[in-house]
Amino acid sequence: MADQITNNQDELMDAPELYTLVDEEGNEKLFELIDVLEEDGKVYFALIPHVENPAELLEECELVVLAVQEGEDGADILVPIESDDEYERIAQIFIDRLEDEVDEEDEAEDAE
Repeated sequence: MADQITNNQDELMDAPELYTLVDEEGNEKLFELIDVLEEDGKVYFALIPHVENPAELLEECELVVLAVQEGEDGADILVPIESDDEYERIAQIFIDRLEDEVDEEDEAEDAE
């Protein structure tokens, strides 16, 4: 789903880091970067569809995991992970990290 990438990041610190991903058919969709992982010398991004209302995520939560590579012009581009084994391993790391973050937030709320 990541033939092209455009960074639409807002200058504000609290604003999400947004990327427009263009799939093989030329369809554009806005995604939000939720995590970055460096593993075995490679960098990976975890993205979810960007929504204005977080409740919408419960209806359409799609985790997209892409690798970062240097393009011909020297700029970073996001590309699909070719190996199924590599994809499953990296996706599971992101899922585990997200679950840990949710658990920590739940514990912090319970402590209040």
